[in-house]
Amino acid sequence: MDSKKRQPLGIELVKRGIVSEEDIERALDYQKAEPKKKIGDILNILRLCDPYILINAMGEILEEKAIYLKEGDIKLNVTDYISIDIARQYKAIPFEETSGRIKVCFADTSNRRAVETVRLLLLNKGLIMEKYITFETNIDIILNSFAGSSENIDLNADVSGFVDSVIKTAMDKRASDIHIEPMQEGMRVRYRIDGVLIDAANIGKEKQSQIIGRLKAISNMHQEKQESQDGRIIMYPDYNIRVSSQKNIYGEKFVLRLLKKNEDIRSIFDLGFPQDDKLVKDAFNKKNSITVIAAPTGEGKTTTLYSIIDYLNKPQINITTIEDPVEIRINGLNQIEVDPKITFADSLRTVLRQDPDIILVGEIRDKETAEIAMQAGQTGHYVLSTIHTIDAIEVITRLRKMGVSNYDISSTLATSVSQRLVRRLCPDCSKERDFTTEEKAFIKKIGERYNVNFDLNGKKTYDACGCKKCNNTGYLGRIGIFEILILNDEIRSLIVDNKSAIDIRNAALASGYLPFIIDGINKVINGTTNMQELNNKLALY
Repeated sequence: MDSKKRQPLGIELVKRGIVSEEDIERALDYQKAEPKKKIGDILNILRLCDPYILINAMGEILEEKAIYLKEGDIKLNVTDYISIDIARQYKAIPFEETSGRIKVCFADTSNRRAVETVRLLLLNKGLIMEKYITFETNIDIILNSFAGSSENIDLNADVSGFVDSVIKTAMDKRASDIHIEPMQEGMRVRYRIDGVLIDAANIGKEKQSQIIGRLKAISNMHQEKQESQDGRIIMYPDYNIRVSSQKNIYGEKFVLRLLKKNEDIRSIFDLGFPQDDKLVKDAFNKKNSITVIAAPTGEGKTTTLYSIIDYLNKPQINITTIEDPVEIRINGLNQIEVDPKITFADSLRTVLRQDPDIILVGEIRDKETAEIAMQAGQTGHYVLSTIHTIDAIEVITRLRKMGVSNYDISSTLATSVSQRLVRRLCPDCSKERDFTTEEKAFIKKIGERYNVNFDLNGKKTYDACGCKKCNNTGYLGRIGIFEILILNDEIRSLIVDNKSAIDIRNAALASGYLPFIIDGINKVINGTTNMQELNNKLALY
């Protein structure tokens, strides 16, 4: 069938008598609440027709091979071919290999990036891929059976015991967040581990109100209030747990942020910062200035700030921090926690009268805080803070947009550091291989663009596979990739002259600044991560 003339899937299914127009209307109503789900998957979820007939009809209409994939159809060890992480990301499962050809099911064969990525991974293993289509629900069920994330969750416990097991299992699995989400037919529990959400459990709808009540009770939230609320759980000695609730169309969703108390502070080098003592001293050993760490939310800015403070902390130095909240308590520091009645700016004004040498401001959020931080940097203090922006150069643009003058930026900003977190390959299950021709070509292109010589002679890379230790993701823990901009006289002059970010970037590149893709590729070459993870983070190709 000519895809240009193809009718929408629902119409084609009605024409073939697979479903009725009323069935399609029901599916479209469902899709309003779940806009990311496709009509075929919704018809299957709602059980509006026989799933085997439906998937085969979809295959004919879409001109794809189709199968109603079940766990018993998997005739191979999936992680020998692709990691569970890749399978989750691209909704793809290899299920049979014969004579150099491998069959792979996709939830969406029209997703060219997904199909091509999996095809190339398998081609690198000497296999020709045959693609099939199946329901996304089938893929999710199979992947959840592989992951085993709920193995420690007591699904049969009473509500209090269930919530407790969800939280304790998250702690055991190093989760940073727990998502407890009401859905149409039940509740879903997911853990964010190393930056990626992983399904942990599904609970029947009949327990929803009790679970919500228990979460509100231990978070000190109002039981009857259904608007958004914030709370804290303090019943676990080693953790502070921040809780946020928000109403959605199926109930109230909860996100629990797990913050470990008294966690050991890692050195700046353990976080992934380049192993260069001189660079660290040039970047952070300052006076009369500000250093800013820049990255989107969840990319480790605060952890890097703590490492810098730990590096600078000496008995003869007075260090004060202003945070929201204080995440790690550090001996020898004066740590202040802001609250709704006391802003960063209010606290910073008071701190300036407390004779500090170094001031850590958790985040520069507005013009008032930025200007007071600049004032502190101009009057003998060293200020460390964070800003939400995409890279080290854009720190200058962000400060300008806040209303900070070019003079104050040029005279006070000493260093801006931007970072991203990429997942480390699991040492227990990653598999060594040669770099592909495509990977080598891409690395060479980046090297030529930034005048960097990447030595790939004799170097290997690794595929993420998956094992019990890493929750079948192929990755264990995260590491930073960094870019460091140390302002010199030329860059300061460009700022004062109100030159564009492009002009500043060109001058920075000429003076030795390198974007974090360079650090990322170096970490691929040394085997810490791989190109697939780097691409996931930076959308390189």
